[in-house]
Amino acid sequence: MSAGWRTLLLRIGDRCPEYGGSADHKEHIETCYGVLSREYEHSRDAIFEFLLQCAEQLPHKIPFFGVLIGLMNLENEDFAKDIVDTTQDKLQDALHNENRDRIRILLRFLSGLMCSKVVVPNSIIETFETLLSSAATILDEETGNPSWQPRADFYVYCILASLPWGGPELFEQVPDEFERVLVGIQSYISIRRHFDDIAFSVFETDEGHSPNKKDFMEDLWERIQILSRSGWKVKSVPKPHLPFEAQLVAGKSHRLSPISCPLPNLSETSSEILKGQEKHEADLKYPQRLRRLHIFPTNQAENMQPVDRFVVEECILDVLLFFNGCCMLVSGIIRSVPQQRESLGCPTPNCLWFTVRFGTCDEPKAHEQDSRKECAFYLVSLPVSFRYEYLMAETIFSQLLLLPNPPFRPIYYTLVIIDLCKALPGAFPSVVVGAVHALFDRISSMDMECRTRLILWFAHHLSNFQFIWPWQEWSYVKDLPKWAPQRVFVQEVLEREIRLSYFEKIKQSIEDAAELEELLPPKAGPNFKFLSDESTENMDGHKFSKELVGMVRGKKNSRDIILWVEEHVIPTNGAEFALDVVSQTLLDIGSKSFTHLITVLERYGQIISKLCPNEKMQLLLMDEVSAYWKNSTQMTAIAIDRMMGYRLISNLAIVKWVFSPANVEQFHVSDRPWEILRNAVSKTYNRISDLRKEIQSLNKGLQVAKEVSAKAIKELEEAKSVLEIVEGQPAPAERPGRLRRLQAYADKAKKEEVTTEESLEAKGALLARALEESKELLKLLFKRFVDVLTERLPAVSADGEIPNLRAGYQNVNFAARDLETATMEIDNENGADKNSEPNGQNTKNDYNVGELEQWCLCTLGYLKSFSCQYATEIWSHIAMLDEIFVGDIHPLIRKAAFSGLCRFTNEGSQL
Repeated sequence: MSAGWRTLLLRIGDRCPEYGGSADHKEHIETCYGVLSREYEHSRDAIFEFLLQCAEQLPHKIPFFGVLIGLMNLENEDFAKDIVDTTQDKLQDALHNENRDRIRILLRFLSGLMCSKVVVPNSIIETFETLLSSAATILDEETGNPSWQPRADFYVYCILASLPWGGPELFEQVPDEFERVLVGIQSYISIRRHFDDIAFSVFETDEGHSPNKKDFMEDLWERIQILSRSGWKVKSVPKPHLPFEAQLVAGKSHRLSPISCPLPNLSETSSEILKGQEKHEADLKYPQRLRRLHIFPTNQAENMQPVDRFVVEECILDVLLFFNGCCMLVSGIIRSVPQQRESLGCPTPNCLWFTVRFGTCDEPKAHEQDSRKECAFYLVSLPVSFRYEYLMAETIFSQLLLLPNPPFRPIYYTLVIIDLCKALPGAFPSVVVGAVHALFDRISSMDMECRTRLILWFAHHLSNFQFIWPWQEWSYVKDLPKWAPQRVFVQEVLEREIRLSYFEKIKQSIEDAAELEELLPPKAGPNFKFLSDESTENMDGHKFSKELVGMVRGKKNSRDIILWVEEHVIPTNGAEFALDVVSQTLLDIGSKSFTHLITVLERYGQIISKLCPNEKMQLLLMDEVSAYWKNSTQMTAIAIDRMMGYRLISNLAIVKWVFSPANVEQFHVSDRPWEILRNAVSKTYNRISDLRKEIQSLNKGLQVAKEVSAKAIKELEEAKSVLEIVEGQPAPAERPGRLRRLQAYADKAKKEEVTTEESLEAKGALLARALEESKELLKLLFKRFVDVLTERLPAVSADGEIPNLRAGYQNVNFAARDLETATMEIDNENGADKNSEPNGQNTKNDYNVGELEQWCLCTLGYLKSFSCQYATEIWSHIAMLDEIFVGDIHPLIRKAAFSGLCRFTNEGSQL
């Protein structure tokens, strides 16, 4: 029975076998409370801990947990008081540790306890007023630091987010005090700075770019005001306490101890750069949780009150937060590694789902499908009385496409969408189809980073459904210009699908849209220039290549091959010819698989390193890699990435190669150069991140080593200090053997300390070198962006008018789909709803932006993307960036780079 009450707590409020399939919330609570009462005497502490865990990890069920605690409060006041005190302590710790999710959830939990008469309403009011006071102090120029407005916004957001759960009770029980809180919130909203999130918008040409658009806080406050005017009636928050109200009022309500918020970081500078750095740091610590992505028109999505939409969004995000840790740990991506759980986002050390079903989260014995089914189950079983499939899709896609980075790894959202399609086969697949078509219709104006994520997600998603898609609806893109974003999108999706399958399979999947075969990449395979035949066997290149293959097969080591190259190849044909032969031949030897390639680079990388002592030769090496794998973007990217990992190619050389004329011409028609550039920049900063983690670990190890060494020396000195008189002379009282052992321990501990110090010093030197390299990388990267864009961007007119690159663009809906006809009926076998119309029919199949303008738009988009993705690193070298952007720089270049950093310029023209 000890596992039974845990299961009942987890399943409370769900239509499930544990409660006989009943959906009666009152019956659920009575059943669960009866079991808890019987188990209380023997499992008091376990029930206490598990209830708190449930409240934190399943916050959409807080009203149910609140009623259970309220009922237990009738007979065990101390139990309820301990719950309140512990929650208050956790809230206080969360405020000082800046644990955003815990602060938000605990405030909701306290509101739920207040609804069940466990907490005094005035205590909630006092907590709200403390947060409001701290928020107002932060915005004060003299006593606070307005750069940290994100923290102040977060405090007020937590208050507003808890009002749908506790507002009705506060309005009923303490109306005057509650009104005072609402007035305080209104005052705060009036003095805060409006946040313009243009840099984080999924669509570049969003209508929301108008300065009159409400930001997230203003929008939430408006929703709460609408709720207030409607009498605090919320359909999306269950009210399980109402049937028990007559019983709950008999319990004792407990007071919360006052909380305190951390003092604001006072600004000691008037420098705009330093203020910008402070604001960026604040944005990192207190990011906006949700940026709504309105995919579906209002006449298609579910009709619900504004506050209900907010509550359901919060509940969906809470489920995603909790199950991220569980699903990812068990799915095989990371298995049984508790230290890495925090980096994955697992909210607490113990996951409820595994605690109940498998005993411990440290050694998960579950199958992947079990936890994933649970995630989908909770997402589709929120305790609301209306349907929300469209809202759920919008919320999940908004997280997948969230800028600058999604909260969790993109693969997580992929798995969630797949499982929801399986959990709701008659509803969710058609919603996903509609979402993809809606996003595809606006792909021309989508942020480049979001476009890349959408391509990767879509290809992976289709790979889980036999690559079935109504491609004939998109067949018209073949007739669009090669630079048209919709055509490029289809082209890149097909290329990614081939990576996940094979060429013939993907070609077969588009047989209903044979026109799209033109967009398939060439069938992957090497392009070996020294392939021998009778007509070429006597040519130097072919002869040397054949000889090198023989040496490799003969197990010759790198030194012997280097000597052969230096004595027989270079003297007669030159170093560039030698590099051509060696690189092509080694790539051909390693062409069978990724493992073969890595093995060849490990064994014979020294040869390539010897032939590529400078950037000029490294650029030639990348030309050879690109030529050999000209039919495989994937293998080109992998080979260059591995070569950088083995330090055969520098990151600076990769940047120069990507911005070489041949690659620059592909910027708007292929992801090939951008993938290689993304890999290089990412690997550079991953290396820095790894070094910082190693240094942090070594610092902890050094502290331990010093303590062990000091303890060993102290024991040795104490042993030596104990003397006795032997033949009239003082002598050590300890036995010589023990003294020798203590001396050995002390020497070993000291040696360990010195070794750790040396390792720390070496890692520090590597970090300093890596940071300097990263600075040079950023400098070169932005310089190359400026150079290529300056050459091609249309000039600013004489009267200062900035060119509009989208002047020829009309927001044509290329997909002639009647969005109102999308239904929640069962989707047919090809994945489209029955009422859909073929995409592109009776429409204008044209793209009105010229090739040069599209090239500029793509390149500016990637400039903004890199600025946004690596804003933290860029802000630490912002003076260097200012040097690059000083002078007569085109305003569109400056705007793209600075908007990625949320450092806006005065140029008003949109990209």
